[in-house]
Amino acid sequence: MPVSLLGAAEIRALASELDVTPTKKLGQNFVVDANTVRKIVHAAEVQPGDRVVEIGPGLGSLTLAILEAEATVTAVEIDHRLAERLARTAAAHGVPDGALTVIDADALRVTELPGDPTVLVANLPYNVSVPVLLHFLETFPALDRGVVMVQAEVGERLAAPPGSKVYGAPSVKAAWYGRWRLAGTVSRQVFWPVPNVDSVLVGFHRDPDPRGTEDERRRTFAIVDAAFQQRRKMLRQALSSVLGGSSAAASEILERAGVAPTARGEELSVDDFARIAAAAA
Repeated sequence: MPVSLLGAAEIRALASELDVTPTKKLGQNFVVDANTVRKIVHAAEVQPGDRVVEIGPGLGSLTLAILEAEATVTAVEIDHRLAERLARTAAAHGVPDGALTVIDADALRVTELPGDPTVLVANLPYNVSVPVLLHFLETFPALDRGVVMVQAEVGERLAAPPGSKVYGAPSVKAAWYGRWRLAGTVSRQVFWPVPNVDSVLVGFHRDPDPRGTEDERRRTFAIVDAAFQQRRKMLRQALSSVLGGSSAAASEILERAGVAPTARGEELSVDDFARIAAAAA
């Protein structure tokens, strides 16, 4: 039988059965609208046979929409009650055996995924969305595209270009892995409980060639962090602690990288930061 989706009443009934009260601590806001979860799956371009990893499936509303598209899903869930219940919910909604694998774990600690998923789809908790996203991109190079639903402010930051008011360290770190775009807005009213912030969909496609080695990434990210910790300062000052210990030493390295010592972090692309890290190596 075809996969059927969860409705708002069933989601509340499942939460009641499991004695689950959505908490701010875990950033839980469950999507209760079938059109919204289908919109996320469509934005992620999920195709039959795709291997998808979902972070934080919760009660399973988005999970079932991905499975409805005839993909396979590996779902990573930190809440033991939700993780234990998800497979039964899927079976009751027509999901065939073997299409869903549930991992009961903290996403930030996951270092292996069965089936080598290539697509990431998630409604990410607001409080850990950027660290979780960067951890998965770093740890699972087979992930070549995806769509995540995040707080609007976070999503705008992830997709921001250099020079934008909201461009910052998350923007540069996300760009290390590939290209990002805003893929749609999401009404507060599709969530239970209704959050006090707006949400957006953010899509990414990983660059086909890795930008650098793990050591190069670490060095670049350390420079990015230093630049945005003092974003109002010129780079020769903001980076003095990580580039030679003085503004004169930092200036010399910046000039070697082809970056003006008087520039500020918000003006630089990920390629600029990578050149600075290479010049400092």
